[in-house]
Amino acid sequence: MFGQLVQRNQTSRVSRAASCSPLASPPPPASMDPAPEPPPPFPVHLVTGGGSSPELALLLRALAAARIVALDAEWKPRRRGTPAAAASGDGTSPATAPAPPKFPTVTLLQVACRGGEGERGEVFVVDLLAVPLADLWAPLRELFERPDALKLGFRFKQDLVYLSATFAAALGRDAGFDRVEPFLDVTNIYYYLKDHDRKKKLPKETKSLATICEELLSISLSKELQCSDWSCRPLSEGQIQYAASDAYYLLDIFDLFQQKITMEGKCSSTTELTLDSHCSPTVIECSSSGHDICSGGYLMSIVTKYSEKILLTESDTKPRSSRRKEKLKLPNNAKCKDKVDCSTEWQGPPPWDPSIGGDGHPKFLCDVMIEGLAKHLRCVGIDAAIPSSKKPEPRELLNQTYKEGRILLTWDVKLLKYQYLANNQVYRVKSLLKHDQLAEVIDTFQLKISEDKLMSRCTKCNGSFIQKPLTLEEAVEASKGFQVIPPCLFKRNLEFWKCTDCNQLYWEGTQYHNAVQKFLSVCNISD
Repeated sequence: MFGQLVQRNQTSRVSRAASCSPLASPPPPASMDPAPEPPPPFPVHLVTGGGSSPELALLLRALAAARIVALDAEWKPRRRGTPAAAASGDGTSPATAPAPPKFPTVTLLQVACRGGEGERGEVFVVDLLAVPLADLWAPLRELFERPDALKLGFRFKQDLVYLSATFAAALGRDAGFDRVEPFLDVTNIYYYLKDHDRKKKLPKETKSLATICEELLSISLSKELQCSDWSCRPLSEGQIQYAASDAYYLLDIFDLFQQKITMEGKCSSTTELTLDSHCSPTVIECSSSGHDICSGGYLMSIVTKYSEKILLTESDTKPRSSRRKEKLKLPNNAKCKDKVDCSTEWQGPPPWDPSIGGDGHPKFLCDVMIEGLAKHLRCVGIDAAIPSSKKPEPRELLNQTYKEGRILLTWDVKLLKYQYLANNQVYRVKSLLKHDQLAEVIDTFQLKISEDKLMSRCTKCNGSFIQKPLTLEEAVEASKGFQVIPPCLFKRNLEFWKCTDCNQLYWEGTQYHNAVQKFLSVCNISD
């Protein structure tokens, strides 16, 4: 019914069709949902053995020869609301004192190594649950402190804190890590490439790594597995690929940074990166150790002028409970205690139920953690809004939910204890992947999805379509200054549809039928 329009920097992919990008030539086909990631364009070495393991030996050789190393780490996400200790036997004695807070245990370390200029690099995914930490501690510590090896990371200070605590817990207090230098944060590189005014402070809301890769490399990093349980074994192929990509693409981002410096000829002492709050600024001097880092050529001159370092203080190594979390705890004598139900199961009826005065049209609000579910709901014809701000407060979400008669869909269990403010209109989604989330919501709320409702809403803004389709001439006129319709469509007899809210144009493209089949399957609709 509608056609394909690909918008590179838009979240919209397909609505009653796929959306179109302002390109002069026909864009590549877009899918309804981001297709499974293709195999990464680089080899990935999964390191799971110790001692004489060939994978571990290859990793240690790569670390020793590396001139540029990109680092990342994964750990099991902590679930809020889990009691630290249970009450004693008969329930009459007071609960035991809560266990002291602990840092998460790092279960996966990703390392992308490059030995010299022009090399593509190798990527290692190190399973810290399988590799003896004693075999890794000395090589990692040497790497972190080697002045002739530049380390790259994305907000790596927290990773270093958790990594240090993991090694210290396994090997003793002195087996942690307290520094990484020379170091370069990808966030700072991003703002340098974007010509951010270095006299001004960096924005408080920093970009995510997925956003940085999208803007700088035109690569879409799926973050569906970000909150998966990284302590479960075996790791899936998707988890290994996700973890490897987070480290590997840091090297490509650094290449862009190096190219810009080379083109501008600005490798001089007068140009510096703006540093964020995660790291302390420093300049690595050529004489700071026995290594002559200036002899490495242009790369090391960049290190000299732009590098920084991460230093962990004593306070960084001590986990502490969040004071803000403590303030949010409800006292035992709270007036709303009887109204709070933190059950993760839905208790209806929903606000659109005609038996309680609803209009019979399901409406949802997806919080920022599951915005991808909102697009899936729109694709099957369900009204699904997203918060107006990037970091909404719980009360903002609940106010919008109540005023618009929606169900708030969230991953955040803490929102359940505030749902009395929105008349029990909060549901915690349990599934991780978007297709599973969609099936869960359909089943939980007994939604009736019909084939004629598929692709019936704008995936970009949640708006509806005009009642009458546009001709090609009308579509071309409507797209002026907004979209470019690929010339290859001019000879096809197509109908165009326009969103009444954002004016986005849609038409039936080659991906439409594949998308319909996908959602027919997810929604269990007979073709």
